[in-house]
Amino acid sequence: MRGLVVIDYTNDFVATDGALTTGAAGQKIAPDLLQVTKDFVNNHDFVVMAVDGHDPADQYHPENKLFPPHNVIGTAGRHLYGELADYYQQNQQQIYWLDKRHYSAFCGTDLDSRLRERRITELHIVGVCTDICVLHTAVDAYNLGYEIVIHQAAVASFDPVGHQWALGHFKNTLGAQIV
Repeated sequence: MRGLVVIDYTNDFVATDGALTTGAAGQKIAPDLLQVTKDFVNNHDFVVMAVDGHDPADQYHPENKLFPPHNVIGTAGRHLYGELADYYQQNQQQIYWLDKRHYSAFCGTDLDSRLRERRITELHIVGVCTDICVLHTAVDAYNLGYEIVIHQAAVASFDPVGHQWALGHFKNTLGAQIV
């Protein structure tokens, strides 16, 4: 069985004026990311929207010292970006929304339980940022024994060097299939 995790494809990470935007690189993947999502929904596969949620007043969260406020709970920056937002609204019953607080969609969430109860062994990952949240989710998936598939045309970063490094790491260190 297979599942799809869509990582942080939000206004703050993708829109031109987003707080921590990937900009043109993130916007460029929109058609491919949307198509992969549609394919999984139409095939009745398990689809997860894993979305960062932050509180800038949380003095204990390490990201608040590393990055400007982003994906703040209750703001438009945390809304899904572009056509994905409309698609999600029309298909909420078939897509599992997962609030996450850390880079990895597994850290402090019920993602592993949700995947295992559906007997999912193959995890497809798309979204942003390739070398941060996508990478940390893939590492955790590897450590939990999932087969990993990264959709190269549906991941992006604000750091082109980090993006390329992460793609190599997925393939050469995690044994991920890059499609």
